[in-house]
Amino acid sequence: MATLTLEKPGATRVGHARWLVCLLLFLAATVNYVDRNSLSVLKTTLQQALGWNDADYGWVTFGFTAAYALVPVLAGRMVDRLGVKRALALGVTLWSLACIGHGLVRTVLAFAVMRFLLGSAESVNFPAAVKAIGQWFPQKERTFATGLFNSGTNVGVMLSFGVVWLATLFGWPWAFIATGAIGLLWLGLWGAFYTSPDDSRRLGAAELRYIRADQPPPGEREQVHWIRLLRCREVWPYLLAKFLTDPVWWFYLFWLPSYLERERGLNPLNSALVLIIIYTGATVGSVSGGWLSGWLMGRGWRVGPARRMAMLIPAAFMPLAIAAYYTHSIALCLALITLATGLHQAWSATVLTMPTDLFPDRVAGAVAGLGTTAGGIGGMFLTLLVGAVVQWLGRQQVVFIWAGLMHPLSWILVLLMLGRNWNVVRLDRPLDLSRPNRPLQVGGLAGTGLGLAAAALIAFNWSACVTAAHSASAAAAALTAAAGVTVIGFFVLFAGNGHKALARRGA
Repeated sequence: MATLTLEKPGATRVGHARWLVCLLLFLAATVNYVDRNSLSVLKTTLQQALGWNDADYGWVTFGFTAAYALVPVLAGRMVDRLGVKRALALGVTLWSLACIGHGLVRTVLAFAVMRFLLGSAESVNFPAAVKAIGQWFPQKERTFATGLFNSGTNVGVMLSFGVVWLATLFGWPWAFIATGAIGLLWLGLWGAFYTSPDDSRRLGAAELRYIRADQPPPGEREQVHWIRLLRCREVWPYLLAKFLTDPVWWFYLFWLPSYLERERGLNPLNSALVLIIIYTGATVGSVSGGWLSGWLMGRGWRVGPARRMAMLIPAAFMPLAIAAYYTHSIALCLALITLATGLHQAWSATVLTMPTDLFPDRVAGAVAGLGTTAGGIGGMFLTLLVGAVVQWLGRQQVVFIWAGLMHPLSWILVLLMLGRNWNVVRLDRPLDLSRPNRPLQVGGLAGTGLGLAAAALIAFNWSACVTAAHSASAAAAALTAAAGVTVIGFFVLFAGNGHKALARRGA
């Protein structure tokens, strides 16, 4: 990639070591999604070989998204504590072994366990990548760099035809084993080429000044308690954006191949090949969405308006994806789905920079981990409920409608909650954690009450729910989702209560 120059004509040329870092993160995201998407493109093959129904598949994918809901907070803190290099190397090692493990098991429960292990390890990827981008890139380049590395997720999906091809030639177990081995090869590149900016021999003085020009001082290195982070008003727009819109991506990732096969008549290999077209559009969206806000900032826009505009455009056009389900033209259907994946990735390129835009470097990994957890919670509910809905109705119409509306709703919430403020949060300011936080308490009580009411309704009408859903597994999925809402509400309520011990420790 061409080198960039400083603002003044004739100034010292800035190097390009940071783009090598972006390339390594791009490759990690590609490996991540090759491993992650191998299950969805083999769904039909596994259902035929192992006798699964759609609700069973929903439980298997629930294992992955449950891990994404539970582990990322710990993963983000691990990234902050261990550093990007060691944390991501550990994550890739563990998720590669988990992917290989898929080829060694046969039952629904065993696959769900392997998916949980895979999701647990993969949850390190985005907190580590987001933190690395924050350390290596100035603010005006972060969304573009984020869009570039995040486009690796699309390339990983595009390579899914290779997984189907391997399964066709050698059997589905070897497809998982081969894809898992790819990550172990990536580790050699990571160990050889990645360092922090302070330790890099490839980073010249001019480039170091360039990337540090608009960054705040590193500050203290102590960990900040998650309750302290949840009491920051600025964290909630980010968490809600992840909670509402990440599941849309999960839906396309986990259920699109089977939709193309079942409702559009494509065979598994053709479905995987069509994904190349769809996720090429997603790649274009990721890169262009990341480029847009930096381009606007280069023309005098402040950070906040530039980021909001980069989110508004994809949010405004996302409802067009609803028409994909209703058109009789397969070409138009694929075009609209391609548009949807591109718009989502354009949106994500900006959302993923929010932890480094709004929080100091010492907690960026933890905040990104909270966001990954929020997205995982939304995805966890989605995978359970989509499995139940598809088992019940036999089609995905309702889910297509839902997927088209989440981004506009999320953008409105970000605007209302964050407003014009897009400044780094001052965590050094005193905050009395011994006092309760009323908004968190109200939200926690509402979530706990709603979850308990829904769980009780399903439990006391179990036979009717099983009959309506045509499957005990589908009814159990709905009950589990209700229980999940209860647990989340409890934790939010807990965060909103007074914590004298934390206040004494100055957390």
